[in-house]
Amino acid sequence: MVQTKIETNLALVEAHFGSEANGRVDEAVGLYTDDIIWEAPSRNIVLHGKQEVADNYREMFSGFKDVEFRTLDRFATEDRVVDDSVISLEIIKDGFMPFPVGTKVEMRLTHIFEIRDGKISKEIGIESPPKAV
Repeated sequence: MVQTKIETNLALVEAHFGSEANGRVDEAVGLYTDDIIWEAPSRNIVLHGKQEVADNYREMFSGFKDVEFRTLDRFATEDRVVDDSVISLEIIKDGFMPFPVGTKVEMRLTHIFEIRDGKISKEIGIESPPKAV
């Protein structure tokens, strides 16, 4: 069975989240174009290129464990995927979030992915304030 471009884009984003949830940085970054733009507007972060994103991921992923994404809604076009999720995790490093080590945290996270040539060319992650659960 041949996948449509929309199905392929949805599978790409699912693979990306699976890599992130398991801390597989190289695998997650491998799904990006070389000229990826990665944005977290609520934290005033804009990164350019795979190396900057990989460095950021390694720092982020060193601060938490047991990452789970619960998808609320996800849809795609031929060049974009929008995902609305709740992410839960446990803090394992001081300074990562305004919570002590051992705190379980949840936050709403909406992503807008732009897709080009079967890879993610832009990722915008819009984060709600995290809350302890």
